[in-house]
Amino acid sequence: MSVVDVSALIGPYPFRHIPHPEPETLVQVLDREQIDAAWVGHLPSAFYRNPREGNLALYRDLAPFRSRLHPVPAVRPDWPGWRVEFARAVDAGAPAVRAYPVHWGLGTGSPPLRFLAQACAEHSVTLVLTVRFEDARQRHSIDVAVDLPAATIREVARARTGARIVVVAAGRSLIEEVHWGLTPTERALVWYDTSWIWGPPEDDFAHLLRTVGAARFVYGTGWPMRLAQVTRANLALLPHDLSAPALADPMSWLP
Repeated sequence: MSVVDVSALIGPYPFRHIPHPEPETLVQVLDREQIDAAWVGHLPSAFYRNPREGNLALYRDLAPFRSRLHPVPAVRPDWPGWRVEFARAVDAGAPAVRAYPVHWGLGTGSPPLRFLAQACAEHSVTLVLTVRFEDARQRHSIDVAVDLPAATIREVARARTGARIVVVAAGRSLIEEVHWGLTPTERALVWYDTSWIWGPPEDDFAHLLRTVGAARFVYGTGWPMRLAQVTRANLALLPHDLSAPALADPMSWLP
């Protein structure tokens, strides 16, 4: 099974300097961490009112690396013409699209989120929802976006669209709040990346693998906002009874 990072990003962050957020560096990181490919978003697009220009930059910057870096553009479903942007993502072969409800003021139960989830289901495109970029204690004073609430994630899963949802940058408490608040059928639509789950000494990762199950998790680094080595280290530090867990393979979801 290939190792695919579902939560990588390129581009600058508006609230602090990030060294080398370019696709060339990301490919080097994948090589170092023995990761086969990555689903890549455009970090600044989360802060654009209209992510169109950010998506165009994402397609352009990833073009030389498409064998390993797969674009995951942002689609804002409350913005005029969002279906055109979604169609562009489908035509570009994007395996997923990103949405940032708290950055765009889309609350729990927002109809536009349901419309986007329906479009994703119809075209076998995964919907990626980001909980956070930084810990609240590290954020700049003008960065007022809160963490994505578990209620918003649950409502998208409960919308009966059949959309596949990947939640990135979630910790143990939010994962449990979402997972145990859904029916078994709804849980089967939601996966969580590994980028923000603590390993030893808390052992949150081991606990979640035992209770929620490895099949509900996908490999993620959160690069360049997180250290790419974290997930690899957490996997290596798992107890013997959990060694080599069978995480979900997102490439198997592609049509």
